[in-house]
Amino acid sequence: MAEAHQAVAFQFTVTPEGVDFRLSREVLKHIYLSGIRSWKKRLIRIKNGIIRGVYPGSPTSWLVVVMATVGSSYYNLDISMGLVYYIQRWLPEGRPSRTPHTRTLFSMAIFSTGVWMMGIFFFRQTLKLLLSYHGWMFEMHGQTSHLTRVWAVCVRLLSSRRPMLYSFQTSLPKLPVPSVPATVHRYLESVEHLLDDEQYYRMETLAKEFEEKTAPRLQKYLVLKSWWATNYVSDWWEEYVYLRGRNPLMVNSNYYVTDLVLVKNTDVQAARLGNVVHAMITYRRKLDREEIKPVMALGLVPMCSWQMERMFNTTRIPGKDTDVLQHLPDSRHVAVYHKGRFFKVWLYEGSRLLKPRDLEMQFQRILDDPSPPQPGEERLAALTAGGRVEWAQARQAFFGSGKNKAALDAIERAAFFVALDEESHHYDPEDEASLSLYGKALLHGNCYNRWFDKSFTLISFKNGQLGLNTEHAWADAPIIGHLWEFVLGTDSFHLGYTETGHCLGKPNPVLPPPQRLEWDIPEQCQAVIESSYQVAKALADDVELYCFQFLPFGKGLIKKCQTSPDAFVQIALQLAHFRDRGRFCLTYEASMTRMFREGRTETVRSCTRESTAFVRAMMQGHHPNEDLQRLFRKAAEKHQNMYRLAMTGAGIDRHLFCLYVVSKYLGVESPFLAEVLSEPWRLSTSQIAQFQIRMFDPNKYPRHLAAGGGFGPVADDGYGVSYMIAGEDTIFFHVSSKFSSSETNAQRFGNQIRQALLDIASLFQVPKADG
Repeated sequence: MAEAHQAVAFQFTVTPEGVDFRLSREVLKHIYLSGIRSWKKRLIRIKNGIIRGVYPGSPTSWLVVVMATVGSSYYNLDISMGLVYYIQRWLPEGRPSRTPHTRTLFSMAIFSTGVWMMGIFFFRQTLKLLLSYHGWMFEMHGQTSHLTRVWAVCVRLLSSRRPMLYSFQTSLPKLPVPSVPATVHRYLESVEHLLDDEQYYRMETLAKEFEEKTAPRLQKYLVLKSWWATNYVSDWWEEYVYLRGRNPLMVNSNYYVTDLVLVKNTDVQAARLGNVVHAMITYRRKLDREEIKPVMALGLVPMCSWQMERMFNTTRIPGKDTDVLQHLPDSRHVAVYHKGRFFKVWLYEGSRLLKPRDLEMQFQRILDDPSPPQPGEERLAALTAGGRVEWAQARQAFFGSGKNKAALDAIERAAFFVALDEESHHYDPEDEASLSLYGKALLHGNCYNRWFDKSFTLISFKNGQLGLNTEHAWADAPIIGHLWEFVLGTDSFHLGYTETGHCLGKPNPVLPPPQRLEWDIPEQCQAVIESSYQVAKALADDVELYCFQFLPFGKGLIKKCQTSPDAFVQIALQLAHFRDRGRFCLTYEASMTRMFREGRTETVRSCTRESTAFVRAMMQGHHPNEDLQRLFRKAAEKHQNMYRLAMTGAGIDRHLFCLYVVSKYLGVESPFLAEVLSEPWRLSTSQIAQFQIRMFDPNKYPRHLAAGGGFGPVADDGYGVSYMIAGEDTIFFHVSSKFSSSETNAQRFGNQIRQALLDIASLFQVPKADG
């Protein structure tokens, strides 16, 4: 095979005349260029580390301090107050500083550097203190206090220089540990309206006993951890919620992201992949060089960028008791699946990233490859879709050496995984079912054409439509959303296509073809693969997914109701759920805590006493609009306040979760914590972030909209609802449930959501004036 020959840098044979060396200049050239590229990356990282390490200072500011110190000496001013002469006395009498003038300059440089570093420390601590202020979040729109205005000016002054991606990391405050009484009080408030009097009295008794007897000891350990660790929640959350889960990742944990659904750039599958893969690696290069701007709330408050570090070159490795995340500093290839075969596609030629047209050619070569799958190869990826223990045992037994280890390494060490599907999917506004079928294909495919362990799988359909299936342990949805916005914007507005739908430019036909991965899968392993496939297929077949575009209005009309769009939708979900099930339930809404260092998420318990009061009033049907509007605004205000509390570290569930972990470490039994942590979330919801970066003007290109994404239901008898308020006049919903539950029906619930949104909006419609 051609690639095998390219892999040999030199060969030698023993002949009667001696040893005959045969060198491959081409391979040696690539080795040289690869080394140069590696050293360039190291130097860039060292440079970025220095610049980031002294933020908000800079090398220029150091030079200014040195020049000011030196310049003052010419005017007989001693701004060091004698410290320069003190330092000079302690300098060694060595050769570099043997003249008095040189010793003086060395002393001034040392003094200036010390002052500069103290200044950086002072400004960094001041910025951290300023970023700990969250009063601005609780102020009404348009009613900014003088304190907040002064705070905003100070933050802007301390972060005015163009920051790099990780510049603010050391200036972000730590996530605070709430007090136990405050958390217990908020918890009881969140469940009071969901329990009858007897149930509530029992829970209140358990909570009081926990607060007085068990919690103080647990809280001391948690506070100690918060002093020592960067974030007292994130490592335990990653380990115990994600990595220790033994159920399949597919449907239960992984989520999907859709493509642009109202516009289409090309129908050529390989061409679309060429542009998008090129854009992804361009993004990775920017990530490595820290050229991506940190996300800033209000353009002022930095969000933590820590989760972005593991976006590429990351794989979840299965274990019997717990999985681990394997992250590599670099990867020069992607792994590709097509028609039951696995391939390795190099992304570089020497040190040069392949152009989109070259990548298109490589993907087209795979599409045109007629070779059949090897025995056991076609459904191999079903191992990543089944139970984690079974996958871990199979990995240890059958993939620890030889061909299988080499091929598995090629997948697990890839930048990401690419699935070339043979079927076509897209959203047709005239066919509502098309969006649901598209979402199902992204969520689980046929259960063996996605590598669910990779940080993300890029899915390409035959008609050029794309999507992502994303593993959840390494980061949350807004992180992959940042990448996806960059990719879709770059593909649409910067790279472009020819009139025939191909990538621009001419391909390099001498590039070696993609490398086919070789497997030797015994019958015992094939049996395990089949078993995992059956488990995954049963899980996938049980998922009902109903996706739809809500067109009557979007955030434009919602803002006229003088409420937050998210609160509007969440209250509509409560009304829809009560109509669907005849009762209220614990509702999970994810909010971010990225204003704190290494923050991830917190739970907003959206089913509040105020929202249930509004829903009951709506159901009674005899209240005047004024009363319903008042109840709605009260519910919306309560929801917004709970969202702000969650974002500012005063949530309920992460604190109780960490107290539970501490109790398990100490062997302490807590009936209160055990009951709280076992309560099912029968309505799990999430709003999808959009337009985190300004790749294009959405007002100028209103049809360049992705439909967001979705996930499976958290409870067997519950719903998973993901929504994206995608502009002034549209909202996308992704509703999931399980066919095996007689109580739920995703399409029925989706129709209830539609009606609830319309009914609430009708309360605020202003009649048009006559004439």
